[in-house]
Amino acid sequence: MTSVGVVVCAYDLGRWARTVEAVASVLAQDAPVHEVIVVIDHNPELLQRAEEAWTDPRVRVVPSTGAQGLSGARNSGVSQVASEVVAFLDDDAVAEPSWIRLLLGVYAEPEVVACGGRVIPALGGPRPGWWPLEFDWVVGCSYVGLPEVRSEVRNVIGANMSVRRDVAVEAGGFAEGIGRVGLRPLGCEETDLLIRMAQHRPGARVVYEPNSAVHHWVPVERLTWAYFRARCVAEGLSKAQVAARVGPAQALATERAYVRRVLPVGIGRAVRAGQPRRAAAIVAGTALTAAGYARGRLAATGGRANRVVPRPVRSSA
Repeated sequence: MTSVGVVVCAYDLGRWARTVEAVASVLAQDAPVHEVIVVIDHNPELLQRAEEAWTDPRVRVVPSTGAQGLSGARNSGVSQVASEVVAFLDDDAVAEPSWIRLLLGVYAEPEVVACGGRVIPALGGPRPGWWPLEFDWVVGCSYVGLPEVRSEVRNVIGANMSVRRDVAVEAGGFAEGIGRVGLRPLGCEETDLLIRMAQHRPGARVVYEPNSAVHHWVPVERLTWAYFRARCVAEGLSKAQVAARVGPAQALATERAYVRRVLPVGIGRAVRAGQPRRAAAIVAGTALTAAGYARGRLAATGGRANRVVPRPVRSSA
């Protein structure tokens, strides 16, 4: 059986109860998890609490030795894992008991270098009537347009993903110049890594297995127009950084299909259902993301890509 280690990255003491739930869900898997690495991202108080919390020998708490942010923390976790496969679970997500077993089943195919699964939103409040399901990626969850059966994809969502450790290391790991840092709602570090892994191994496959599921907490503060707007712009900025690293063709291949095929259907569905605000949100979200991408590409051309970042979006969880 392929060995697996799970990395959980944490940075905020205010999310402590959810971090404990996340680790507990990993330890309760119905397939063996060989090691759990809890990485604390530059927070001494949280590090001390975590070191005192877990006595299970499978759990190790380590400080991030990389740059502050999710990419640096994930790289720190990967460096501590001895298993063949590294799985990543967000510190505010809870994995279903079959999560690891279903992910590992895909690695029976040797050309598979990464696999991820469904991310189900656990909403902290009612979903706004205008919020389109096609934009659940805004809150880091699976969205309308993803495959409904096991399929090959370009990338998977970072809250529920796994990689072959050796390929990830050979490809250079997560790029620490992109991705989320604290409350700044950037992303795409997993997209960048998985593209590079596929480039590194000709014939490599990245697979989405929707039956392997986790539940991702979405606080009510993120179910707002302000957060929606900020995340769309940030996604565009992030995609521009990925395009500068791996080229626009691969950085935008999935997005072009999504804009051409998924969003027009979503607009039509919303109009037919008498939900004009939802249709308008799809149009606005697309425009905001495109504007963020254009801004990011312009900054990259001028050598200022790392300085063009959105403002932090305050959230209590």
